[in-house]
Amino acid sequence: MKRLRNTLYVNQPDRYLSLDGENVVISCEQKEIGRVPLHNLEQIVTFGHAGTSPALMGKCARDGISLVFMSRSGHFLARVEGEVRGNVLLRREQYRIADDARRSLEIARSMICAKLYNSRWVLERMIRDHAPRIDAEMFRQRSQYLKAAIVDAGAAADADSLRGIEGEAASIYFSVFNDMILQQKDGFTFTVRSRRPPLDRVNALLSFAYSMMTNQCAASLEAVGLDPYVGFLHTDRPGRKSLALDLVEEFRSVYCDRFVLTLINKRYLQPEHFEQREDGAVLLNEAGRRLFIEYWQKRKYEELRHPYLEDKLEWGMLPYVQSLLLARHIRGDLDAYPPFLWK
Repeated sequence: MKRLRNTLYVNQPDRYLSLDGENVVISCEQKEIGRVPLHNLEQIVTFGHAGTSPALMGKCARDGISLVFMSRSGHFLARVEGEVRGNVLLRREQYRIADDARRSLEIARSMICAKLYNSRWVLERMIRDHAPRIDAEMFRQRSQYLKAAIVDAGAAADADSLRGIEGEAASIYFSVFNDMILQQKDGFTFTVRSRRPPLDRVNALLSFAYSMMTNQCAASLEAVGLDPYVGFLHTDRPGRKSLALDLVEEFRSVYCDRFVLTLINKRYLQPEHFEQREDGAVLLNEAGRRLFIEYWQKRKYEELRHPYLEDKLEWGMLPYVQSLLLARHIRGDLDAYPPFLWK
């Protein structure tokens, strides 16, 4: 099993990254302010705009270290990629499945059923842990709806039907999201999901978390030899990592949403960690991003028991493990793709 190595996050926009031997050097105004050994890293993610040296880009490409450039709001901009690794036969089979509506639907149904299952258990956990503070009966009703939606998704006749079931279920799930915010209600209120741009602090956190997780899924898919751009539910579109977007569905509620709720309910992030632009967009400021990333990294090293592998692993390994299981299914080693089901 792959070992979970570190990710270097560069949050400040005026930092320049360069290479010195086997180290990444972080500079500000041509003065070195830090260095990190490359052998400890599996990924470098920078939210800055000062730049990165060609030597470091080449080193990362050769050594298989993912070098990712993000906007200040957390949207993916670019990734430095080296020589494509992985079995060409695996990718060819992936493309065959993507072109086969029936086979694509089988995998897509598994992923969406897992998303709905995990979303349902987020609600069930709220009932179990916070029943006196929420409308437990309303949560039970939403949970029962999601339970029925899982059955419908598993029987969906085509991709469009599956998308419709998933979309309606997501609407039901988010209808009680504001009720899961138990602290800082004056500063954090959720009414509706807004994406581009996020129009409130809760949506800013959700978008940032989804972007971070999608990036992890894309890197994990590449690591096992799959093409993150060719998906089974999300259609092909230039520049869109469709398979990564498919895979991230399993982790949205159980990983990203719960993480965002923890940041708010434990007061790790507060209203002063956000800024509002003239166009109405609400984004994390520099201090907010720093805290978000700090707790995101800590979360990655917490352990759980994987329901399919029946073994302990870190939460941060989940995208890689599920990518590996998907690759094994595509290769023919597994009869079906086993999605991640949390409880």
